[in-house]
Amino acid sequence: MEWTACLDEYEKLVYRMNTPRVVIDNAVCSTATLVKVDSARRHGILLEAVQVLTDLNLSIKKAYISSDGRWFMDVFHVTDQNGDKLTDESVIHYIEQSLGTIHFGTSNCSNGLTALELTGTDRLGLLSEVFAVLADLQCNVVESKVWTHNGRIASLIYVKDCDSGCPIEDSQKIDRIEARLRNVLKGDNDIRSAKTSVSMAVTHTERRLHQMMFADRDYDRKPILQHSTDSPVITVQNWAERGYSVVNIQCKDRAKLLFDVVCTLTDMDYVVFHATIKTAGDRGHMEFYIRHTDGTPISSEPERQRVIQCLQAAIQRRASEGVRLELCTEDRQGLLAYVTRTFRENGLNVTRAEISTTKDNALNVFYVTDAIGNPADPNTIESVRQKIGLSDLNVKELPLIYHAKGEREEQAVGVGGAVLLSLGSLVRRNLYNLGLIRSHS
Repeated sequence: MEWTACLDEYEKLVYRMNTPRVVIDNAVCSTATLVKVDSARRHGILLEAVQVLTDLNLSIKKAYISSDGRWFMDVFHVTDQNGDKLTDESVIHYIEQSLGTIHFGTSNCSNGLTALELTGTDRLGLLSEVFAVLADLQCNVVESKVWTHNGRIASLIYVKDCDSGCPIEDSQKIDRIEARLRNVLKGDNDIRSAKTSVSMAVTHTERRLHQMMFADRDYDRKPILQHSTDSPVITVQNWAERGYSVVNIQCKDRAKLLFDVVCTLTDMDYVVFHATIKTAGDRGHMEFYIRHTDGTPISSEPERQRVIQCLQAAIQRRASEGVRLELCTEDRQGLLAYVTRTFRENGLNVTRAEISTTKDNALNVFYVTDAIGNPADPNTIESVRQKIGLSDLNVKELPLIYHAKGEREEQAVGVGGAVLLSLGSLVRRNLYNLGLIRSHS
């Protein structure tokens, strides 16, 4: 036991001696900022790096992941939401500081809030019932994220007591909250699979939502309605000579796509040793060389199929179905219950939601469809806006992912182009030295 403890302390010492080296360069490429991270390799560190970038709503246009022994080299080409390079020094400093300390990252705390985790069968009006119960129990919703997929719903809701403004710690009140919410989630036909839990701390919110839906086996359920959106094309093959499983993904590009994929691979206990991520137009292309945490590749056909199913689900969970409605108004008790009840009364189903409050203002985003998942009638949307407030509830186009600038990157010339070429050559040379690619000479 003492020897194991010594080994743990030794590993910590190694990490401290080899703090990740972070370089952020705006000179190499004319259309994107390069973020390069060299670090000691450990399970989950790639996810933590991607998480830092996506939490800032940065778009990852390209990425090259390569490992050599105990070390990783990650290179990300990123832009802001407008497709521009990063110029804000405070953002650049935050990235440097955050990526430089990812070896010592821990689970996020809930910042003095009580976290409610809910999973169950999705249905029209479910969210309005949930928020009505919370309002009735004097719970103020500070933040929340809601995902739906294949007829299932997962939600993380952060609340505090309306009267005291403090986290809810009274065990009897917590029991009442759990019981009431469980009854709502059960409805008439979900007696066994509805789940609720209350805690004071959770992991990263979006990672936890992936874990909740994975545990709920949403990937193994059939969608209630088959939408016309592009389905991801995923293949998994073994490279027996090198002991890798090679995962190829082609799908429509969108925000946080890389995070969703890497999150799923990590939580399924796969390690990414090498990867190439590219975007072209509105398409994303990703290739990963993976192994189990014990160093073995995928070993059976059922396992291969499960990886494909789980990655497809991870990509589709965040795909935004429906009209995007943004609510910006003064926060008040019962606001969410009123707004979501209005949606329900007008036959609108919430497929995804992001709830947040800043000081005394509510900043909420809802994606809505009709009752069976088809596009909502514009007249219905307008009627709902009139009831809630035309100036408070607005229809927004889905955020654009700017590709034109990224495509021009391919045509970069001069010093920027030369350095970019040398960086690509470095990655290829690393892969060649490891026997992952063959020379074309």
